[in-house]
Amino acid sequence: MNRIASFNVDHLKLQTGVYVSRRDQFGDTIITTFDLRFTRPNVEPVMDTPGIHTIEHMGATFLRNHPEWSKKTVYFGPMGCRTGFYVIFAGDLSSEDILPVLREFVDWALAYEGDIPGYSPVECGNYLDNNLNLAKIYLRKYKKEVLDAPKPEQLVYPQ
Repeated sequence: MNRIASFNVDHLKLQTGVYVSRRDQFGDTIITTFDLRFTRPNVEPVMDTPGIHTIEHMGATFLRNHPEWSKKTVYFGPMGCRTGFYVIFAGDLSSEDILPVLREFVDWALAYEGDIPGYSPVECGNYLDNNLNLAKIYLRKYKKEVLDAPKPEQLVYPQ
């Protein structure tokens, strides 16, 4: 069996960042998968599930309602390793292309007060496993380390 592309990334060198994970073509459409790395793999502690779950609800809600990006958003969700998220957009995009919408999302989520979108047993299969305050801690860290002033090495996978 072939190794999947993400297993070929040296996770020991991986920093927090916004990385193009892959590009795939479906008919006439190219979709770009991004690795939004919130913590350094195998160096920093992984994120706790309630914070990740809330960021998932917030990210999916924000992107699917965004005036420009809603039609381009294919998926937003957590990595199994709990060190970040994958976001998939229609289009042949670069990390730099999505920085503005990521900044918008994080600023919106940090200012958000009230009920978490999808926070009910009717809307979510594990709705009690959410934590807005913890999500904001993770988002503040990501904003400070990556989004406020990304370094070139935070936008391209290490070799």
